[in-house]
Amino acid sequence: MSILTHGFNRPFGAERTARISEARKTQLKRIALQALALLSMGSVLTALIALRTAIHVWHLPA
Repeated sequence: MSILTHGFNRPFGAERTARISEARKTQLKRIALQALALLSMGSVLTALIALRTAIHVWHLPA
């Protein structure tokens, strides 16, 4: 509805600016770091499984 009453001389949504509090920024940074740590642990685990599989295949009798 605000599109119908909005004037064209100013950009839409200029009435208020989005501000993120410092506590919210800290929380978002912590979540991002935890996600990054989880992804890196997953890739390390995958590499260890691949290494163990390669060692087992290497020792198979020909």
